[in-house]
Amino acid sequence: MTGTPDTGWRAIIGSSAIMSLALLGDALLYAVLPVYAEAFGLTLPWVGVMLSANRFVRVFAYGLLARLTHAIGVRRMCIIAAVGATVSTALYGFGQGPVVILAARVLWGLTYAILVLATLTYAVQHRVQVGTRVGVGHAIQRLGPILALFGGAWLVGVVGPNTAFMLLAIPTALSILIAFSLPKIEHVEAQRSKPASLARPKPIDVLFFLQGYGVDGVFAVSISLIFARESSLSVAVMSGGALLAMRHFGEAIAAPLFGWIADRFGARRIFVLAAALTMLGFVGVALGFTVFGALVMLLFRGALASLGPAVIAQSLDADEHAVGPLARMQAWRDLGAACGPLVTGFLLTFVSAELQHAAVAVALAAGLLYWMLSSTK
Repeated sequence: MTGTPDTGWRAIIGSSAIMSLALLGDALLYAVLPVYAEAFGLTLPWVGVMLSANRFVRVFAYGLLARLTHAIGVRRMCIIAAVGATVSTALYGFGQGPVVILAARVLWGLTYAILVLATLTYAVQHRVQVGTRVGVGHAIQRLGPILALFGGAWLVGVVGPNTAFMLLAIPTALSILIAFSLPKIEHVEAQRSKPASLARPKPIDVLFFLQGYGVDGVFAVSISLIFARESSLSVAVMSGGALLAMRHFGEAIAAPLFGWIADRFGARRIFVLAAALTMLGFVGVALGFTVFGALVMLLFRGALASLGPAVIAQSLDADEHAVGPLARMQAWRDLGAACGPLVTGFLLTFVSAELQHAAVAVALAAGLLYWMLSSTK
């Protein structure tokens, strides 16, 4: 695709704003569902299934959705995604039982996959600024989840979890209007592309699998339960929601900053540092320094959001299209984030959250070493 710089930034800002509003319901669900499972007609093991189902869907949907996007255009796909986000958020409020909630999660999985491809497609139009563009896009995308986890957690305490999601569907619907206002970008001859593949992960894909498993799985599912040991459910939801909001807040700050640094000084060194500090954050939670460890983990996880695409883009030849490798990385991260809640939900019945955080830290250390050794060959 091509376009003027102004049109490119308009597309990045618009598509990222759609993602921000679309994420309102999904972000709050992670804080609410583990401790209010009964209000949705679910058991704790079902919570893990629901929080992972959307990710399993999009892991295997990226290829089909990428072809569909090419056929009908990014703007039309964004309109479809905005409608899907509004419907799925409303279903969280109106739905009861595994069937309805699962349908909402599947719909959300397809919606999120479309928006990931759209925002990445807009961001990689200008390869020399991919880190900055991805970073700014991520910063905008995190605003909605931050508001949902702070304001939404309070709203749950006032009106209850089901009504809170019904109300969140109203601002989510604004994304439909933004989607109609996106610029139309003309297509040009495609660059040489490496197709996404789950059969042959790169070392960096392994790292993002572990990051998705740990942050979006072990941490996201268990953090409210850790607080619930010593406080009421409402306080646990607000405390867990605040830390989950920091996951988005850290990305809003770190992604554009470290993306800018990667564009100017190279992404590899700072990627290693961010991955190592993310690992140390898991160690902190495992040792009982829950808040401190979580803040470190979430801040540098946010840095990886732009550093990963920057590392990949800088490693490609000039005639290689970045979307394929970026989609592969995202697919592996989503696979980890899908396995994480599913496995964590079952393991919590006999393995402590702290021990699971320690296991993730060990795995991340091994994955980082694997990537560093392979990238020097």
